[in-house]
Amino acid sequence: MNTVIGRRSAYVCRSCTRSFQKQLRRTYASTSAQPDIYDVVCVGGGPAGLSLLTALRANPVTAHLRIALVEAQDLAKTRSWKLPANKFSNRCSSLTPSSVSFLDQIGAWSHLERDRVQAYQEMQVWDGVTGARIEFDWAQSSTPAAGTTIAYMNENLNLTSGLLKRIDELGGVSVFDKAKVERIAYGEETEEVDLREWPVIHLSAQCGRSLASKLAVGTTTVMASSPHLRWKGRDGGGDHLKTAYQRFLPTGPVAMLPLPGNYSTLVWSTTPANASRLKSLSAKDFIATVNAAFRLSPTDLEYMHTQESGQAEEYSWRLEHTPVDHRAIPQVAVGVQEGTVASFPLKLRHADTYIAERVALVGDAAHTIHPLAGQGLNQGQGDVQSLAKAIEYAVRHGQDIGVTMSLEPYASERYAANHLLLGVCDKLHKLYSVGSGPLVPLRSVGLNAVNALRPLKSFFMNQAAGNGIKVF
Repeated sequence: MNTVIGRRSAYVCRSCTRSFQKQLRRTYASTSAQPDIYDVVCVGGGPAGLSLLTALRANPVTAHLRIALVEAQDLAKTRSWKLPANKFSNRCSSLTPSSVSFLDQIGAWSHLERDRVQAYQEMQVWDGVTGARIEFDWAQSSTPAAGTTIAYMNENLNLTSGLLKRIDELGGVSVFDKAKVERIAYGEETEEVDLREWPVIHLSAQCGRSLASKLAVGTTTVMASSPHLRWKGRDGGGDHLKTAYQRFLPTGPVAMLPLPGNYSTLVWSTTPANASRLKSLSAKDFIATVNAAFRLSPTDLEYMHTQESGQAEEYSWRLEHTPVDHRAIPQVAVGVQEGTVASFPLKLRHADTYIAERVALVGDAAHTIHPLAGQGLNQGQGDVQSLAKAIEYAVRHGQDIGVTMSLEPYASERYAANHLLLGVCDKLHKLYSVGSGPLVPLRSVGLNAVNALRPLKSFFMNQAAGNGIKVF
C-alpha cells in the first residue's frame, strides 16, 4: 500500500503579499546576447505543462509554433522511470474519464504503462461521526453519461513519463531541463523584432540561456510573479469491480483508493501533529492505525494518535468492542511499502486572474485545492484543454497568441469553474471538521438525502465523470 499523509487539515492564513514571488522588473537585454525567440515557453514540466506542449504539437493548426519547456528537474529520470509490478510511487492521482479522453485525443494515453492504471466503478463516502453514508455505483448507474468508470487511479510519474514519450515522438519542443529560472523580465526593441512587451525568461548560469516568448505559460508559481497576477488563499474488496473509500473525520478525510492487484494508495489529511506521529510509527503500528481510521470511532482514533507505540494491540482490543459493517469499508491493510510514508503540506490558493499581457497560468500555478475532491490534476487538464483551444483559435484567425484579447476566452471559461470547485471543497472541508454541535446531524441528513434521491445522485455522478464538482 502506498501512503501519502496530508500534513494539514486546517489552512493557515497568509496575506496576498506573501503568496507570490517578487514582481517582474523591466530590464533591457544586451544587444551582444540576444535571447532565443519562441512563440510559447512553458515553465514547469508537470502534468499540466507537458499536456499543453503535447496538445500544441499534436494539433496540425498549432504544430508549427516554436515552443520550449523549462524544468528544474532532470527529465531523463522521468523518461526512464520504471518500477516492478509490485512497487508503486507514492504520488498518485485520479483521472476522470474526461481527462483520459483528452490524453487519448492528443496521443499520450497509449504511452502510459496501462497495467499500472486502475479504473474504479464504485465509491463509498461516509461521515466518521454519525455514520451517514452515500454510495456511488457507476457500474449500476442508469445514466449513460456517467459511464461505468468513476475515475482511473494512476501514478503521477506514469503520466509525466508517458507525456514525455509522446513529446519525444512528436518532436519540435526545445527542452531546457535542470534549468532554474533566475528572473523574468521584459526585453527591448532589437533590429530583428520588438521585444519590449515580451517576457524574457533568464535561466540559471549553468544553462546560460535567455528565452523571449510571445506567450509565457506558467505551471509553477515562479510564473505568478507578474505585477498583474495576484493570489488569494490559505495554506493550509475482492470483487472485480474496484471501489474507492473515503471517511470524513474531524481532523480531516482519509481515503483508500485502488491500484492494480491487491494494492491501494492512501491519502490521509490530518493535523501536523498526527502526521508527524504517523510517520514515526513502526510498520505494524502504522498499519493498525490505518485500519482503525476506517473502523473505530473518532474518539478511539484520537486516543491512538496520542500513543508513542502499541497501536496494534490497542486497535485489536478496541475493534472487539466496535460493531463494523465489513461490506462498506475497505479490506484490511496488511502491509505498507517501505519508504512510501510521506507528508505534504495542503494549501488552498487561487490567483485573482489567470492571464496578463503575454502571460498565462495553468494548473497549480493558477490554483491549488484540498485533495478531498481528487480533482486537482483534472482541474489542470481542464485548463490545458481550454488554453490550447484559445491558442488554436488565435492561430486560425491570424491573431497574436500572447495578447490579453486572445487569452481572455481561456480565463473566462476556466476561472469561474475552478473558483466554484475550490469554494465547494473548502466549505466541505470546514463542514466535516466539526465534531459536535447542530451541524453534525444536519450534514448527515444531507448525505442521506443525496443517497436516497437517485436523480440528485445521478447529477453528482455526471459532474464527477468530467471536470466538474465532486461531493466527496
